[in-house]
Amino acid sequence: MSLGSPRSIFLIAFLGCALSMAAALYLEHVVGLAPCPLCIVQRVCVIGAGLICLLGAIQNPARTGRRVYSTLALLFALLGSIAALRQIWLQGIPPEELPSCLPSLEYMLEALPFQEIIRLVLHGTADCADVGWSFLGLTLPEWCLIFFIGLITLGSWQFSRTD
Repeated sequence: MSLGSPRSIFLIAFLGCALSMAAALYLEHVVGLAPCPLCIVQRVCVIGAGLICLLGAIQNPARTGRRVYSTLALLFALLGSIAALRQIWLQGIPPEELPSCLPSLEYMLEALPFQEIIRLVLHGTADCADVGWSFLGLTLPEWCLIFFIGLITLGSWQFSRTD
């Protein structure tokens, strides 16, 4: 398996997603950073893209299948990018303009319709604006955005390949 083969690119993308989730779980369970609603959306997108890439690596599809897997991975990466951009925007606005905090997810599942839960989670809260950790001057959503841009690049390359 050469490094530039479609199977190896899907495998590299999957490993990147697995490492990203490992880092997120380390920051949550060892460092003690609790994920906000937008962080959870970004995690779901990383897991979704990772699973699609794993399936692509296992199956090693021909051109049409590779395009289908690439498109699905791109959709997850684009949704994750949107969530990361929203969180970056929330971190940049003044605290008095931030939306109020949400009740717990358990309570929302019991009391609210599903569409309202999705709307509230994607809207973001004051929790999402908290900068609890940074590395090399970049916050977690900024690192996530860089990761999603990498996934978008790999997915676009996989989609446009002619071999």
